[in-house]
Amino acid sequence: MPKGFLQAATTAAPHRVAALVDENTNPFELGCAIELFGLPRPELGRDLYEFTLCAPDTHTSMRNRFFALSEVAALEAADAADTLIILSRPDVHAPRRPAVLDAISRAHARGARLVSFCSGAFALAEAGVLEGRRVATHWQCVDALRSRFPGVLVEPDVLFVDDGDILTSAGSAAALDLGLHIIRRDHGAETANDVSRRLVFAAHRDGGQRQFVERPVPEVPDASLAPVLAWAQERLDTPLTVSDLAARAAVSTTTLHRRFRAQLGTTPLAWLTGERVTLARRLLERGESRIELIARHSGLGTPANLRVLLRRETGLSPSAYRNRFGPGAV
Repeated sequence: MPKGFLQAATTAAPHRVAALVDENTNPFELGCAIELFGLPRPELGRDLYEFTLCAPDTHTSMRNRFFALSEVAALEAADAADTLIILSRPDVHAPRRPAVLDAISRAHARGARLVSFCSGAFALAEAGVLEGRRVATHWQCVDALRSRFPGVLVEPDVLFVDDGDILTSAGSAAALDLGLHIIRRDHGAETANDVSRRLVFAAHRDGGQRQFVERPVPEVPDASLAPVLAWAQERLDTPLTVSDLAARAAVSTTTLHRRFRAQLGTTPLAWLTGERVTLARRLLERGESRIELIARHSGLGTPANLRVLLRRETGLSPSAYRNRFGPGAV
């Protein structure tokens, strides 16, 4: 991060998030929801969300009866949520209870944001809110979701789908990717980066990246990309090229592309562009208003290029983004 920029103010009001826990819910996705939206954020000086767990029963057994939850809020708490998260269950063919489906339908009808992790998309589909909508789910569940709900537009091989008021993720760790995307959308790239550091998780994997990269185990394992990524992140304001990255990694550009695809599920150029846009967003959030300077320091080159890429990523112009997430934003 270039020095000399103002620290962004943190004045966003908390947003009410409820995670719906049902019988046989997967513990991992429950943990993701709590980590992302439920924990206090003393490092930020504020809490980002007001978080509630709710369930149709006072005693709810988790998957394989590993443990049970009690003393969580009643299902009616979902009616007060700005965002309702539907967690996954291993048996995608077991229907959800009418009370759960009604809670989802009511939330959708009043304009709440709906989020599903992994197979939670099946509950959204059962509730009738996914007809004609783009969704993601675990790659192993794609055919089942398409078969049961042919009107749902299932994206077969992405980490998550942001379809406006309905956001869905693929399996397991993709819940973290979607959650950080939501935090980035709500509170900006700087805040999402802070949360990702606490999670010790990649700050930004684009939703369009592949869920699963199937490849044979090489006879000699490829070296990690971590050193060249760290080197590039410190030099985003220089005219780095894919050839520069390959030279730093001491491999050919073809080998570098193969390693990026295998380890990150993307290309070197797409990764480099994404890192530069993220840096530009952070500079805007810290109050910088000189578009030429932001374009130069982020390595995006020209204000025109910055405007195009920022709008493609966020739907906002630089000034609109700064007004929403910069110092004094509410």
